[in-house]
Amino acid sequence: MANNSIKKEEFFGHPKALFILFFTEMWERFSFYGMKALLIFYLTRYHLFTDVNGNLLIGSYAALVYAVPVIGGFIADRYLGFRKAIVFGGIMLVLGHLGMAYEGNAATQSVTGEITRDDVALQIFYFSLSLIIVGVGFLKANISSLVGELYEVGDKRRDSGFTLFYMGINLGSFLATLICVWLGEKYGWSYGFGAAGVGMFFGLLTFISGRKLLKGKGESKVPELLEKKSFGLKNEWIIYAVSVLSALVFWQMVQRHEVVSYSLMIAGAASFVYIVYYSITQLDKKAREQLIALTILIVFTVIFWALFEQAYTSLNLFADRILDRDFFEHTISAGQFLSFNALFIILLAPVFAWLWVKLGKYNPNTAVKFSMALLLVGLGFGSLVLGISLSGLGKVAMIWLILTYFLHTCGELCLSPVGLSAVTKLSPAKIVGFMMGVWFLATASSEFIASILANIASVDTSNGTAPDLNLAKQSYLVLFEYLFYTGLGFGIALLALSPLIKKLMHGVDKELNN
Repeated sequence: MANNSIKKEEFFGHPKALFILFFTEMWERFSFYGMKALLIFYLTRYHLFTDVNGNLLIGSYAALVYAVPVIGGFIADRYLGFRKAIVFGGIMLVLGHLGMAYEGNAATQSVTGEITRDDVALQIFYFSLSLIIVGVGFLKANISSLVGELYEVGDKRRDSGFTLFYMGINLGSFLATLICVWLGEKYGWSYGFGAAGVGMFFGLLTFISGRKLLKGKGESKVPELLEKKSFGLKNEWIIYAVSVLSALVFWQMVQRHEVVSYSLMIAGAASFVYIVYYSITQLDKKAREQLIALTILIVFTVIFWALFEQAYTSLNLFADRILDRDFFEHTISAGQFLSFNALFIILLAPVFAWLWVKLGKYNPNTAVKFSMALLLVGLGFGSLVLGISLSGLGKVAMIWLILTYFLHTCGELCLSPVGLSAVTKLSPAKIVGFMMGVWFLATASSEFIASILANIASVDTSNGTAPDLNLAKQSYLVLFEYLFYTGLGFGIALLALSPLIKKLMHGVDKELNN
Protein backbone atom coordinates (compact mmCIF):
# COMPACT_ATOMS: atom_id res chain seq x y z
CA MET A 1 0.00 0.00 0.00
CA ALA A 2 2.83 2.37 0.87
CA ASN A 3 4.46 1.81 -2.54
CA ASN A 4 1.13 2.42 -4.31
CA SER A 5 0.60 5.72 -2.47
CA ILE A 6 4.12 6.84 -3.40
CA LYS A 7 3.51 5.97 -7.06
CA LYS A 8 0.30 8.02 -7.04
CA GLU A 9 2.39 11.01 -6.01
CA GLU A 10 4.77 10.45 -8.92
CA PHE A 11 4.67 10.82 -12.69
CA PHE A 12 7.21 8.90 -14.81
CA GLY A 13 9.13 8.17 -11.62
CA HIS A 14 9.45 11.82 -10.56
CA PRO A 15 7.45 14.02 -8.18
CA LYS A 16 4.41 15.44 -10.00
CA ALA A 17 5.50 18.91 -8.91
CA LEU A 18 8.50 18.60 -11.25
CA PHE A 19 6.19 18.72 -14.24
CA ILE A 20 4.42 21.80 -12.88
CA LEU A 21 7.83 23.47 -12.69
CA PHE A 22 8.74 22.05 -16.12
CA PHE A 23 5.75 23.74 -17.80
CA THR A 24 6.12 26.93 -15.76
CA GLU A 25 9.72 27.29 -16.88
CA MET A 26 8.85 26.27 -20.44
CA TRP A 27 6.31 29.10 -20.71
CA GLU A 28 8.61 31.58 -18.94
CA ARG A 29 11.44 30.80 -21.37
CA PHE A 30 8.91 30.95 -24.24
CA SER A 31 8.12 34.53 -23.23
CA PHE A 32 11.76 35.46 -22.61
CA TYR A 33 13.29 34.07 -25.79
CA GLY A 34 10.30 34.99 -27.95
CA MET A 35 10.66 38.63 -26.96
CA LYS A 36 14.48 38.60 -27.18
CA ALA A 37 14.43 37.08 -30.68
CA LEU A 38 12.37 40.03 -31.96
CA LEU A 39 14.14 42.76 -30.03
CA ILE A 40 16.95 43.77 -32.42
CA PHE A 41 14.57 43.84 -35.39
CA TYR A 42 11.98 45.87 -33.48
CA LEU A 43 14.63 48.44 -32.57
CA THR A 44 16.35 48.72 -35.96
CA ARG A 45 13.32 48.36 -38.25
CA TYR A 46 10.45 49.93 -36.30
CA HIS A 47 12.16 52.57 -34.15
CA LEU A 48 15.06 52.96 -36.63
CA PHE A 49 17.83 52.59 -34.05
CA THR A 50 21.34 52.31 -35.42
CA ASP A 51 22.98 48.90 -35.09
CA VAL A 52 25.26 50.36 -32.40
CA ASN A 53 22.44 51.71 -30.23
CA GLY A 54 20.30 48.60 -30.74
CA ASN A 55 23.16 46.30 -29.75
CA LEU A 56 24.04 48.36 -26.67
CA LEU A 57 20.43 48.48 -25.49
CA ILE A 58 20.14 44.69 -25.77
CA GLY A 59 23.51 44.35 -23.99
CA SER A 60 22.36 46.54 -21.09
CA TYR A 61 19.03 44.72 -20.81
CA ALA A 62 20.61 41.25 -20.98
CA ALA A 63 23.32 42.19 -18.46
CA LEU A 64 20.69 43.35 -15.95
CA VAL A 65 18.58 40.23 -16.60
CA TYR A 66 21.53 38.05 -15.54
CA ALA A 67 22.70 40.23 -12.66
CA VAL A 68 19.38 40.82 -10.85
CA PRO A 69 18.64 37.10 -10.10
CA VAL A 70 21.47 37.27 -7.56
CA ILE A 71 19.37 39.78 -5.58
CA GLY A 72 16.11 37.91 -6.25
CA GLY A 73 17.66 34.68 -5.03
CA PHE A 74 18.90 36.36 -1.84
CA ILE A 75 15.45 37.85 -1.07
CA ALA A 76 13.72 34.50 -1.65
CA ASP A 77 16.24 32.60 0.44
CA ARG A 78 16.17 35.01 3.38
CA TYR A 79 12.57 36.23 3.36
CA LEU A 80 9.91 35.28 0.78
CA GLY A 81 10.64 31.65 0.03
CA PHE A 82 10.85 30.30 -3.52
CA ARG A 83 7.11 29.90 -4.18
CA LYS A 84 6.07 33.48 -3.38
CA ALA A 85 9.12 34.86 -5.22
CA ILE A 86 8.19 32.88 -8.35
CA VAL A 87 4.56 34.08 -8.26
CA PHE A 88 5.66 37.70 -7.82
CA GLY A 89 8.23 37.35 -10.61
CA GLY A 90 5.59 35.83 -12.90
CA ILE A 91 3.22 38.75 -12.29
CA MET A 92 5.99 41.26 -13.12
CA LEU A 93 6.78 39.35 -16.31
CA VAL A 94 3.15 39.30 -17.46
CA LEU A 95 2.89 43.06 -16.87
CA GLY A 96 6.19 43.66 -18.67
CA HIS A 97 5.16 41.69 -21.73
CA LEU A 98 1.77 43.39 -21.73
CA GLY A 99 3.59 46.74 -21.98
CA MET A 100 5.81 45.38 -24.77
CA ALA A 101 2.71 44.70 -26.86
CA TYR A 102 2.13 48.48 -27.14
CA GLU A 103 3.85 49.57 -30.36
CA GLY A 104 3.02 53.26 -30.65
CA ASN A 105 3.95 54.92 -33.94
CA ALA A 106 6.75 53.73 -36.20
CA ALA A 107 9.78 56.02 -36.52
CA THR A 108 10.19 57.92 -39.78
CA GLN A 109 13.32 59.05 -41.60
CA SER A 110 13.30 62.18 -43.76
CA VAL A 111 15.23 62.60 -47.01
CA THR A 112 17.88 64.51 -45.03
CA GLY A 113 18.30 61.53 -42.71
CA GLU A 114 16.56 63.06 -39.69
CA ILE A 115 14.69 60.45 -37.63
CA THR A 116 11.47 61.14 -35.73
CA ARG A 117 10.53 58.62 -33.04
CA ASP A 118 7.51 58.09 -30.77
CA ASP A 119 9.17 58.95 -27.44
CA VAL A 120 6.11 57.98 -25.36
CA ALA A 121 6.06 54.50 -26.91
CA LEU A 122 9.80 54.17 -26.30
CA GLN A 123 9.45 55.09 -22.62
CA ILE A 124 6.67 52.51 -22.24
CA PHE A 125 9.00 50.03 -23.95
CA TYR A 126 11.91 50.84 -21.59
CA PHE A 127 9.68 50.56 -18.53
CA SER A 128 8.30 47.24 -19.80
CA LEU A 129 11.89 45.96 -20.07
CA SER A 130 12.49 47.04 -16.46
CA LEU A 131 9.45 45.06 -15.28
CA ILE A 132 10.76 42.02 -17.15
CA ILE A 133 14.18 42.50 -15.49
CA VAL A 134 12.55 42.48 -12.04
CA GLY A 135 10.36 39.50 -13.01
CA VAL A 136 13.26 37.38 -14.26
CA GLY A 137 15.22 38.39 -11.15
CA PHE A 138 12.60 36.83 -8.89
CA LEU A 139 11.66 33.84 -11.03
CA LYS A 140 14.77 32.56 -12.80
CA ALA A 141 17.08 31.80 -9.87
CA ASN A 142 14.36 30.50 -7.59
CA ILE A 143 12.51 28.04 -9.81
CA SER A 144 15.75 26.08 -10.31
CA SER A 145 16.29 26.06 -6.53
CA LEU A 146 12.73 24.79 -6.05
CA VAL A 147 13.44 21.87 -8.39
CA GLY A 148 16.31 20.92 -6.07
CA GLU A 149 13.99 21.01 -3.04
CA LEU A 150 11.74 18.33 -4.57
CA TYR A 151 14.43 15.70 -3.97
CA GLU A 152 15.92 14.57 -0.68
CA VAL A 153 19.70 14.64 -0.21
CA GLY A 154 21.19 11.63 -1.98
CA ASP A 155 18.13 11.02 -4.20
CA LYS A 156 19.54 9.51 -7.39
CA ARG A 157 16.66 10.98 -9.43
CA ARG A 158 17.91 14.54 -8.88
CA ASP A 159 20.20 14.69 -11.95
CA SER A 160 17.59 13.24 -14.31
CA GLY A 161 15.02 15.62 -12.78
CA PHE A 162 17.21 18.60 -13.65
CA THR A 163 17.76 17.14 -17.13
CA LEU A 164 13.99 17.05 -17.70
CA PHE A 165 13.71 20.59 -16.36
CA TYR A 166 16.51 21.69 -18.73
CA MET A 167 14.52 20.18 -21.61
CA GLY A 168 11.59 22.42 -20.62
CA ILE A 169 13.83 25.47 -20.97
CA ASN A 170 14.90 24.48 -24.47
CA LEU A 171 11.44 23.40 -25.58
CA GLY A 172 10.18 26.86 -24.60
CA SER A 173 13.04 28.52 -26.46
CA PHE A 174 12.49 26.36 -29.57
CA LEU A 175 8.76 27.09 -29.78
CA ALA A 176 9.19 30.80 -29.02
CA THR A 177 11.73 31.49 -31.75
CA LEU A 178 9.40 29.86 -34.28
CA ILE A 179 6.01 31.19 -33.14
CA CYS A 180 6.75 34.67 -31.73
CA VAL A 181 9.08 35.59 -34.59
CA TRP A 182 6.52 34.40 -37.17
CA LEU A 183 3.71 36.40 -35.54
CA GLY A 184 5.90 39.48 -35.09
CA GLU A 185 7.17 39.54 -38.66
CA LYS A 186 3.94 38.52 -40.40
CA TYR A 187 1.27 40.32 -38.38
CA GLY A 188 3.10 43.00 -36.39
CA TRP A 189 5.38 43.47 -33.41
CA SER A 190 2.50 43.66 -30.93
CA TYR A 191 1.40 40.14 -31.95
CA GLY A 192 4.88 38.68 -31.40
CA PHE A 193 5.43 40.43 -28.08
CA GLY A 194 1.83 39.75 -27.09
CA ALA A 195 2.26 36.02 -27.75
CA ALA A 196 5.28 36.06 -25.45
CA GLY A 197 3.10 37.65 -22.75
CA VAL A 198 0.33 35.09 -23.24
CA GLY A 199 2.95 32.36 -22.81
CA MET A 200 4.06 33.85 -19.49
CA PHE A 201 0.44 34.15 -18.37
CA PHE A 202 -0.03 30.40 -18.99
CA GLY A 203 3.19 29.73 -17.07
CA LEU A 204 1.94 31.72 -14.08
CA LEU A 205 -1.44 29.93 -14.11
CA THR A 206 0.33 26.57 -14.32
CA PHE A 207 2.47 27.34 -11.29
CA ILE A 208 -0.38 28.70 -9.16
CA SER A 209 -2.64 25.76 -10.01
CA GLY A 210 0.05 23.27 -8.96
CA ARG A 211 0.62 24.66 -5.47
CA LYS A 212 -0.84 21.57 -3.74
CA LEU A 213 1.64 19.32 -5.51
CA LEU A 214 4.55 21.25 -3.98
CA LYS A 215 3.48 19.91 -0.54
CA GLY A 216 4.83 22.89 1.35
CA LYS A 217 8.16 23.00 -0.50
CA GLY A 218 9.52 26.44 -1.31
CA GLU A 219 7.73 28.29 1.49
CA SER A 220 9.30 31.08 3.54
CA LYS A 221 11.62 30.06 6.38
CA VAL A 222 10.53 33.13 8.36
CA PRO A 223 6.72 33.43 7.87
CA GLU A 224 6.33 35.31 11.16
CA LEU A 225 8.75 37.99 9.91
CA LEU A 226 6.70 38.44 6.72
CA GLU A 227 3.51 38.87 8.78
CA LYS A 228 5.10 41.41 11.11
CA LYS A 229 4.27 45.04 10.32
CA SER A 230 6.67 47.91 9.68
CA PHE A 231 5.49 51.43 8.82
CA GLY A 232 1.89 50.14 9.00
CA LEU A 233 2.41 47.46 6.31
CA LYS A 234 3.26 43.77 6.47
CA ASN A 235 6.94 43.21 5.71
CA GLU A 236 5.95 40.95 2.82
CA TRP A 237 4.12 43.81 1.09
CA ILE A 238 7.02 46.16 1.78
CA ILE A 239 9.33 43.74 -0.07
CA TYR A 240 6.94 43.70 -3.04
CA ALA A 241 6.59 47.51 -3.02
CA VAL A 242 10.36 48.11 -2.89
CA SER A 243 10.87 45.56 -5.69
CA VAL A 244 8.30 47.30 -7.90
CA LEU A 245 9.98 50.65 -7.17
CA SER A 246 13.34 49.13 -8.18
CA ALA A 247 11.89 48.87 -11.69
CA LEU A 248 12.13 52.69 -11.81
CA VAL A 249 15.90 52.38 -11.32
CA PHE A 250 16.23 49.74 -14.05
CA TRP A 251 13.99 51.89 -16.29
CA GLN A 252 16.71 54.54 -16.24
CA MET A 253 19.67 52.16 -16.28
CA VAL A 254 18.54 50.29 -19.39
CA GLN A 255 18.63 53.61 -21.29
CA ARG A 256 22.10 54.52 -20.01
CA HIS A 257 24.60 51.97 -21.22
CA GLU A 258 27.56 53.69 -19.54
CA VAL A 259 25.88 53.32 -16.12
CA VAL A 260 25.45 49.56 -16.68
CA SER A 261 29.06 49.35 -17.86
CA TYR A 262 30.46 51.15 -14.80
CA SER A 263 28.22 49.12 -12.46
CA LEU A 264 29.52 45.85 -13.91
CA MET A 265 33.14 47.00 -13.68
CA ILE A 266 32.77 48.14 -10.07
CA ALA A 267 30.97 44.93 -9.06
CA GLY A 268 33.56 42.82 -10.88
CA ALA A 269 36.51 44.62 -9.30
CA ALA A 270 34.97 44.44 -5.81
CA SER A 271 34.26 40.71 -6.25
CA PHE A 272 37.85 40.05 -7.36
CA VAL A 273 39.30 42.00 -4.42
CA TYR A 274 37.07 40.08 -1.99
CA ILE A 275 38.07 36.71 -3.51
CA VAL A 276 41.76 37.59 -3.13
CA TYR A 277 41.24 38.86 0.43
CA TYR A 278 39.19 35.80 1.46
CA SER A 279 41.61 33.32 -0.10
CA ILE A 280 44.62 34.89 1.67
CA THR A 281 43.06 35.41 5.10
CA GLN A 282 40.53 32.59 5.50
CA LEU A 283 41.65 29.54 3.51
CA ASP A 284 44.25 26.82 3.72
CA LYS A 285 46.46 26.00 0.73
CA LYS A 286 44.14 23.41 -0.80
CA ALA A 287 40.95 25.51 -0.55
CA ARG A 288 42.84 28.60 -1.80
CA GLU A 289 44.10 26.78 -4.89
CA GLN A 290 40.62 25.41 -5.64
CA LEU A 291 39.20 28.93 -5.45
CA ILE A 292 41.96 30.17 -7.79
CA ALA A 293 41.07 27.38 -10.26
CA LEU A 294 37.40 28.36 -10.15
CA THR A 295 38.22 32.05 -10.68
CA ILE A 296 40.32 31.23 -13.75
CA LEU A 297 37.48 29.12 -15.20
CA ILE A 298 34.95 31.91 -14.57
CA VAL A 299 37.16 34.41 -16.45
CA PHE A 300 37.23 32.11 -19.48
CA THR A 301 33.44 31.66 -19.37
CA VAL A 302 33.11 35.42 -19.89
CA ILE A 303 34.95 35.01 -23.22
CA PHE A 304 32.78 32.05 -24.24
CA TRP A 305 29.42 33.72 -23.53
CA ALA A 306 30.52 37.02 -25.08
CA LEU A 307 31.02 35.13 -28.35
CA PHE A 308 28.06 32.78 -27.96
CA GLU A 309 25.59 35.62 -27.24
CA GLN A 310 26.18 37.21 -30.64
CA ALA A 311 23.10 35.16 -31.55
CA TYR A 312 20.61 37.88 -30.59
CA THR A 313 22.53 40.81 -32.09
CA SER A 314 25.08 40.42 -34.89
CA LEU A 315 24.03 36.90 -35.95
CA ASN A 316 20.35 37.89 -36.00
CA LEU A 317 21.06 40.95 -38.16
CA PHE A 318 23.41 38.89 -40.36
CA ALA A 319 20.61 36.39 -40.96
CA ASP A 320 18.25 39.24 -41.83
CA ARG A 321 20.55 41.10 -44.21
CA ILE A 322 23.12 38.70 -45.63
CA LEU A 323 21.63 35.20 -45.54
CA ASP A 324 19.78 33.53 -48.41
CA ARG A 325 16.70 32.50 -46.41
CA ASP A 326 14.65 31.03 -49.26
CA PHE A 327 13.82 27.36 -48.73
CA PHE A 328 11.99 26.07 -51.83
CA GLU A 329 9.05 28.49 -52.06
CA HIS A 330 9.15 29.58 -48.42
CA THR A 331 11.25 32.38 -46.88
CA ILE A 332 12.42 31.62 -43.34
CA SER A 333 12.28 34.59 -40.95
CA ALA A 334 15.74 35.65 -39.74
CA GLY A 335 14.88 35.23 -36.05
CA GLN A 336 13.65 31.68 -36.61
CA PHE A 337 17.22 30.51 -37.16
CA LEU A 338 17.69 30.97 -33.40
CA SER A 339 15.53 27.88 -32.91
CA PHE A 340 18.42 25.71 -34.13
CA ASN A 341 20.30 26.23 -30.86
CA ALA A 342 17.41 24.89 -28.77
CA LEU A 343 16.73 22.09 -31.27
CA PHE A 344 20.37 20.96 -31.24
CA ILE A 345 20.43 21.01 -27.42
CA ILE A 346 17.32 18.80 -27.26
CA LEU A 347 18.90 16.38 -29.75
CA LEU A 348 22.51 16.46 -28.53
CA ALA A 349 22.26 16.77 -24.72
CA PRO A 350 21.57 13.02 -24.26
CA VAL A 351 24.39 12.22 -26.70
CA PHE A 352 26.93 14.30 -24.77
CA ALA A 353 25.75 12.88 -21.43
CA TRP A 354 26.24 9.35 -22.85
CA LEU A 355 29.62 10.28 -24.37
CA TRP A 356 31.15 11.59 -21.13
CA VAL A 357 30.13 8.37 -19.33
CA LYS A 358 31.33 6.17 -22.19
CA LEU A 359 34.78 7.82 -22.20
CA GLY A 360 35.28 6.74 -18.57
CA LYS A 361 38.83 7.48 -17.47
CA TYR A 362 39.45 9.24 -20.80
CA ASN A 363 36.73 11.77 -20.03
CA PRO A 364 38.35 15.25 -20.50
CA ASN A 365 38.89 17.27 -17.32
CA THR A 366 36.83 20.40 -16.72
CA ALA A 367 39.45 22.86 -18.02
CA VAL A 368 39.84 20.84 -21.23
CA LYS A 369 36.04 20.81 -21.72
CA PHE A 370 35.99 24.59 -21.27
CA SER A 371 38.80 24.95 -23.82
CA MET A 372 36.87 22.71 -26.24
CA ALA A 373 33.87 25.03 -25.79
CA LEU A 374 35.98 28.05 -26.73
CA LEU A 375 37.47 26.28 -29.74
CA LEU A 376 34.01 25.23 -30.93
CA VAL A 377 32.49 28.70 -30.56
CA GLY A 378 35.45 30.09 -32.51
CA LEU A 379 35.05 27.46 -35.24
CA GLY A 380 31.37 28.42 -35.46
CA PHE A 381 32.40 31.88 -36.61
CA GLY A 382 34.98 30.25 -38.90
CA SER A 383 32.01 28.59 -40.63
CA LEU A 384 30.55 32.01 -41.41
CA VAL A 385 33.92 33.35 -42.60
CA LEU A 386 34.07 30.44 -45.04
CA GLY A 387 30.45 30.94 -46.08
CA ILE A 388 30.98 34.64 -46.83
CA SER A 389 34.18 33.87 -48.76
CA LEU A 390 32.36 31.32 -50.95
CA SER A 391 29.31 33.50 -51.58
CA GLY A 392 30.84 35.69 -54.27
CA LEU A 393 28.65 38.73 -54.89
CA GLY A 394 25.47 36.99 -53.74
CA LYS A 395 23.92 36.16 -50.40
CA VAL A 396 25.37 33.53 -48.05
CA ALA A 397 23.84 30.02 -48.04
CA MET A 398 21.88 29.26 -44.87
CA ILE A 399 23.76 26.02 -44.22
CA TRP A 400 26.74 28.04 -42.91
CA LEU A 401 24.67 29.70 -40.19
CA ILE A 402 23.04 26.37 -39.28
CA LEU A 403 26.54 24.86 -38.97
CA THR A 404 27.51 27.80 -36.74
CA TYR A 405 24.61 27.09 -34.37
CA PHE A 406 25.51 23.39 -34.38
CA LEU A 407 29.11 24.10 -33.36
CA HIS A 408 28.06 26.73 -30.80
CA THR A 409 25.60 24.29 -29.24
CA CYS A 410 28.31 21.62 -28.98
CA GLY A 411 30.44 24.23 -27.23
CA GLU A 412 27.60 25.11 -24.86
CA LEU A 413 27.18 21.44 -23.93
CA CYS A 414 30.91 21.20 -23.13
CA LEU A 415 30.76 24.17 -20.77
CA SER A 416 27.31 24.91 -19.38
CA PRO A 417 26.35 21.63 -17.61
CA VAL A 418 29.72 21.44 -15.83
CA GLY A 419 29.99 25.14 -14.93
CA LEU A 420 27.44 25.47 -12.13
CA SER A 421 28.58 22.17 -10.65
CA ALA A 422 32.15 23.51 -10.61
CA VAL A 423 31.00 26.55 -8.61
CA THR A 424 29.36 24.41 -5.92
CA LYS A 425 32.26 21.94 -5.68
CA LEU A 426 35.24 24.35 -5.82
CA SER A 427 33.86 27.17 -3.65
CA PRO A 428 34.58 27.20 0.11
CA ALA A 429 31.36 26.27 1.94
CA LYS A 430 30.92 29.70 3.54
CA ILE A 431 30.96 31.60 0.23
CA VAL A 432 29.19 29.23 -2.17
CA GLY A 433 26.32 31.70 -2.51
CA PHE A 434 28.72 34.57 -3.14
CA MET A 435 30.61 32.63 -5.82
CA MET A 436 27.33 31.65 -7.48
CA GLY A 437 26.60 35.38 -7.59
CA VAL A 438 30.02 35.95 -9.18
CA TRP A 439 29.17 33.31 -11.81
CA PHE A 440 25.98 35.17 -12.75
CA LEU A 441 27.81 38.51 -12.63
CA ALA A 442 30.36 37.10 -15.09
CA THR A 443 27.50 36.04 -17.38
CA ALA A 444 25.99 39.52 -17.09
CA SER A 445 29.34 41.06 -18.02
CA SER A 446 29.65 38.77 -21.03
CA GLU A 447 26.23 39.92 -22.27
CA PHE A 448 27.40 43.54 -22.21
CA ILE A 449 30.75 42.68 -23.82
CA ALA A 450 28.84 40.77 -26.53
CA SER A 451 26.98 43.95 -27.49
CA ILE A 452 30.25 45.90 -27.76
CA LEU A 453 31.77 43.17 -29.96
CA ALA A 454 28.66 43.14 -32.16
CA ASN A 455 29.25 46.83 -32.90
CA ILE A 456 32.37 45.90 -34.87
CA ALA A 457 29.91 44.90 -37.63
CA SER A 458 27.58 47.89 -37.29
CA VAL A 459 26.16 48.73 -40.72
CA ASP A 460 24.87 52.08 -41.93
CA THR A 461 21.18 51.61 -42.62
CA SER A 462 18.42 53.54 -44.33
CA ASN A 463 14.96 53.05 -42.83
CA GLY A 464 16.25 49.99 -41.01
CA THR A 465 17.70 48.15 -44.02
CA ALA A 466 21.27 47.75 -45.29
CA PRO A 467 21.32 49.20 -48.83
CA ASP A 468 24.68 47.75 -49.94
CA LEU A 469 24.85 43.95 -49.60
CA ASN A 470 28.56 43.53 -50.27
CA LEU A 471 29.61 46.42 -48.04
CA ALA A 472 27.52 44.86 -45.24
CA LYS A 473 29.11 41.46 -45.93
CA GLN A 474 32.57 42.93 -45.46
CA SER A 475 31.54 44.44 -42.10
CA TYR A 476 30.31 41.05 -40.86
CA LEU A 477 33.40 39.33 -42.26
CA VAL A 478 35.65 41.60 -40.17
CA LEU A 479 33.64 40.77 -37.01
CA PHE A 480 33.44 37.03 -37.63
CA GLU A 481 37.17 36.74 -38.43
CA TYR A 482 37.93 38.56 -35.17
CA LEU A 483 35.64 36.26 -33.18
CA PHE A 484 37.06 33.19 -34.95
CA TYR A 485 40.61 34.04 -33.88
CA THR A 486 39.45 35.12 -30.40
CA GLY A 487 37.74 31.77 -29.78
CA LEU A 488 40.68 29.74 -31.06
CA GLY A 489 43.24 31.89 -29.23
CA PHE A 490 41.60 31.69 -25.82
CA GLY A 491 40.72 28.01 -26.38
CA ILE A 492 44.38 27.15 -27.03
CA ALA A 493 45.50 29.30 -24.07
CA LEU A 494 43.13 27.50 -21.71
CA LEU A 495 44.18 24.12 -23.10
CA ALA A 496 47.79 25.03 -22.27
CA LEU A 497 46.73 26.03 -18.74
CA SER A 498 44.56 22.94 -18.19
CA PRO A 499 47.26 20.77 -16.48
CA LEU A 500 47.90 23.58 -13.96
CA ILE A 501 44.16 24.12 -13.35
CA LYS A 502 43.64 20.37 -12.90
CA LYS A 503 46.41 20.36 -10.29
CA LEU A 504 44.86 23.35 -8.48
CA MET A 505 41.49 21.53 -8.30
CA HIS A 506 42.93 18.76 -6.10
CA GLY A 507 40.78 15.88 -7.38
CA VAL A 508 37.44 17.69 -7.35
CA ASP A 509 37.63 17.53 -11.14
CA LYS A 510 36.96 13.77 -11.03
CA GLU A 511 33.68 14.39 -9.17
CA LEU A 512 32.60 17.01 -11.72
CA ASN A 513 33.18 14.70 -14.65
CA ASN A 514 31.44 11.64 -13.19
